[in-house]
Amino acid sequence: MTAPPWTTLDSRMLLEDRWIRLRADRIRTATGAEIAPWYVLDYPDWAVAVAITPDDRLVMVRQWRHAAQAWSLELPGGVVDAADASPLEAARRELLEETGYAAAEWRHLFGNHANPSTQTNRLHVVLGLGAHPVAPPRPEAGELMSVEPMPVAAVIAALLRGELGQMMHAGAILAALAAAGRIDLPGRAP
Repeated sequence: MTAPPWTTLDSRMLLEDRWIRLRADRIRTATGAEIAPWYVLDYPDWAVAVAITPDDRLVMVRQWRHAAQAWSLELPGGVVDAADASPLEAARRELLEETGYAAAEWRHLFGNHANPSTQTNRLHVVLGLGAHPVAPPRPEAGELMSVEPMPVAAVIAALLRGELGQMMHAGAILAALAAAGRIDLPGRAP
């Protein structure tokens, strides 16, 4: 499976601003069927910080999410800006801005597509160990949030009750906790 099974016959930009690009593609599948429009959301990559304190707490935020009209329990994170040297640097920056925390040790675990059906971007999962407060939070103008360091067991319980507002963060949390040796997942790489 090396060649793409779909061919883009035409592509039309519908919306382009600082946050998103939306295009409508006309495609032909491997079986010859034409589909139009196939909408593609072109976002910048995102990075989340799974920051663990020395006393085994995850640094979480509770943030107002306008589209959902709800408060959402999430990992600190956001867009990988053009000025960021890497997704790891973006996660460090976002953790500091949103929570006032820094970490002693950092590892970029992986980046994977957020929604490969319609989005082009990746979500990068970054693990921060030895997290501790170093400054007051400085959220951006559009961010309304509170910082909630939570015991690892409480975060897992919240995840299992469906209380995490971002499903992408559920996988990030489990992968990072396994990488940090805080939980054991069958089949995880050492």
